Formats: sequence, C-alpha cells, structure tokens
Amino acid sequence: MVHMVVQIPGSPDACPDWAMIELQGDLQSRQDNSLHSKFIGDLHFTKKGVPVLIIGHHILYGKIVTLEKPFVVMSKNINTKANDSMETDQEMDMQKPKGIDYLVKAIVKKKLVFKTRPKPIIANVPRKI
Repeated sequence: MVHMVVQIPGSPDACPDWAMIELQGDLQSRQDNSLHSKFIGDLHFTKKGVPVLIIGHHILYGKIVTLEKPFVVMSKNINTKANDSMETDQEMDMQKPKGIDYLVKAIVKKKLVFKTRPKPIIANVPRKI
C-alpha cells in the first residue's frame, strides 16, 4: 500500500487542507531509484468529484473518503537562545537547544482511495479497409 499527501486548493480555513492518496500495490521505477520528489502522474477530478489518477499510459478511478481521525502535518523548530551578540560561530554551534516549537503546516482530513487495477489508455487506431 502506497501513501502520498497532496494539497487541496481553495481551502477557506487558515490552515490548508491536504488529502492522502492511497494506492493498492506498489509503484516501481524503471531505474531502481527512489521516487521521492519525482513526478508520478496527474490527478484530476470529474465534474461529479470522482478523482482520476493518470500514471504513464494507465488511468485509475478512485473515491474520496473522510478519515475517522485526521492527521496533522507539522514542522519542528529548535530554538537556541543567544546571550551576547558578540558570540563566535563556534560558540553558537555548541549551544544546546533551549526549546522546541512545532508549527502546524496542514491538516489531512480526506483520503483519495484507488482500489481498482489500472486500466490502459489506448489511442483510437483506425482499422484497415
């Protein structure tokens, strides 16, 4: 099972809403390297709100599910307190953290589930007469 997180545009809340993408199976690259920060495919929605994921020459249809317990996406900030403005860089590097702050980046409330097998996209090929 593969999980990815995408941002949902146009959220009126102060904290943006994100959605998690759940795929059944594995994504594999032809060059045995990581897919981190790589383009996977296109995510579209039909007029009825059905999510459609296009990966290469395959298309997947999914559904939107609301999570029972939402997830929070946070970033960690480590604070150091400087006593003097005359401290050297080495002294600042050796300082221990004085506190840790967590900043909420987004809230994940929905999940886009793609359970079905991908269908190949085949172009119309004219028949010979």
